[in-house]
Amino acid sequence: MPIAVSPSAEHKRFHPDGEFATAKGIHQKRTVMIVSSYSTVTIEDLAAAEPELIKWFQMYICRNRQMNIDLAMRAKRSGFRALVVTVDYNKRGLRYNDVRNGYYYPYPIVNYKPTNDHELNSYVAKDGIWQNIQWLKKATGLPIVIKGILTAEDARLAVDNGADAILVSNHGGRQLDGSPATLEALPEIVEEVGHEVDVYMDGGVRTGADVFKALAIGAKVVFVGRAVCWALVCNGSDGVKQVLDILNNELENYMSIAGTPNVRNITRNHVRYVNDYRNHLKSIL
Repeated sequence: MPIAVSPSAEHKRFHPDGEFATAKGIHQKRTVMIVSSYSTVTIEDLAAAEPELIKWFQMYICRNRQMNIDLAMRAKRSGFRALVVTVDYNKRGLRYNDVRNGYYYPYPIVNYKPTNDHELNSYVAKDGIWQNIQWLKKATGLPIVIKGILTAEDARLAVDNGADAILVSNHGGRQLDGSPATLEALPEIVEEVGHEVDVYMDGGVRTGADVFKALAIGAKVVFVGRAVCWALVCNGSDGVKQVLDILNNELENYMSIAGTPNVRNITRNHVRYVNDYRNHLKSIL
């Protein structure tokens, strides 16, 4: 199915089994899990628990570039098939709700050494540059997906510097208030680079109808994050499988009603924008 799971940190916040439960539920659906570098289980332990799971590994460009190589090679040895480099986070956004609620990250950063530093900003580079894509590809031999792209210009820079795929994402709306919805940003990015590399999307996906719209605009795969976290809270690994089943069943229902028997039949012609109707009305009035 063209639905997979975005990276999110510290799944033990949602269920005692953490990423083990997430991975088990995803593996039952035979789809992709992007594992956060800020997971609450190690790369190696997760791979040992679900060796057949299709795994990609998310990371940031670190201040200490050797840390990137070490993490990436550990992931490669553990069977991860791609690196997902997040580029919209060189500093944490001002999350006032977290401040008001006294929220903090309670779990150790098990994939980093030392593990007693809970502050993400201490690891992430302030000078992440496009050339790091080529450097990381050459050093690891893994394909690179760039996550956090919202404009055609940045998509072009990413591809010209070696990105193998683009994940259109606004970090779940948690970095900048007022960032465009990813569904609105998707068309210009597909138009710019979609004929060269795969374009994926996450953010704001709540139903199979949302998946259908993204596929129609040109996304190859649609990733979900919050829905999986909610599912973990409700019912662990079975909840993860169930929420993916719900989304997939909704998508199949939408496809049937729209007259698209398979994903390849979903095209831009199946999407209309408000301005399309406004322009049409202007032309006939």
